[in-house]
Amino acid sequence: MLNYKQLYYFWNVAKAGSIIRAAERLNLTPQTISGQLAELERALATDLFRRIGRRLELTSAGKLALSHADEIFQIGNELEQSLRSGATSGEQSFRVGVGDAVPKTLAYQLLAPALALAEPVRLMCYEDKLERLFAELAIHQLDLVIADRPLPSELGVKGYNHELGRCAINFYAVPDLAARYRPNFPKSLDGAPMLLPGDKSAVQVPLMRWFSEHQIQPRIIGKFDDSALMKAFGKAGEGVFAAPTILRDEISSQYGAEVIGCASEVILRYYAISIERRLTHPAVMAVSEAAKHSLFADTDSIR
Repeated sequence: MLNYKQLYYFWNVAKAGSIIRAAERLNLTPQTISGQLAELERALATDLFRRIGRRLELTSAGKLALSHADEIFQIGNELEQSLRSGATSGEQSFRVGVGDAVPKTLAYQLLAPALALAEPVRLMCYEDKLERLFAELAIHQLDLVIADRPLPSELGVKGYNHELGRCAINFYAVPDLAARYRPNFPKSLDGAPMLLPGDKSAVQVPLMRWFSEHQIQPRIIGKFDDSALMKAFGKAGEGVFAAPTILRDEISSQYGAEVIGCASEVILRYYAISIERRLTHPAVMAVSEAAKHSLFADTDSIR
């Protein structure tokens, strides 16, 4: 059986970058830690570090061990916090992964209903690339993943796609740019300074196809994986930007941008992806129901 004290020493050495620094942090002698590391490597039958001069460098096995140790001690920390805060008195945890291409405001609107349940819910929200979130879902580290695309079948992860809703894309800009490019839309966008979602966004390919079909060649100022950063550039007047129609009120109030026009053929879909075919977790059900009957209920959101 794995010796978790030895794993903890390894984890601290890997984080500190040296045995001496880890020993100072743990208030132990370097000889104690060195001996425990040697025992761990013997038990695992592999080297976890290689020495480069005075510096320790993780081997490939060490990098793998570190990634698992990160998860193990994160879970242990969450368990400790839950027990200390009285989560045993009925409070449910709700572990959600949010794809990094999903707008933060939309993620909040989708998840907020879970916090309004009669039974208290502790939300633990993680943002990452979808591939990593799907892997966490597969090993039951997450209850739900919110994504702008369905779970790819080729990943081999057993999960189910629950569509939360759909909406079209609007083009937005600060008032002076909006006034310039609103007439004769969408042809007016030909040559217009454009801020676009990054390549990881599900909307990027259909949006470029829409430009091609309408014979529009915008002047692309930049592409942004972070939609909030893209809107910040738009707020500064650096160009026209594309964003979901469902966020038009937020974009107007927070970024002072107006709608130029709608690419109604470009449809964004948002999904709740779970390991359950039939949703049973109360918080997941609350997210799904609120999305369908409130957030995406307005038929205007797909025009």
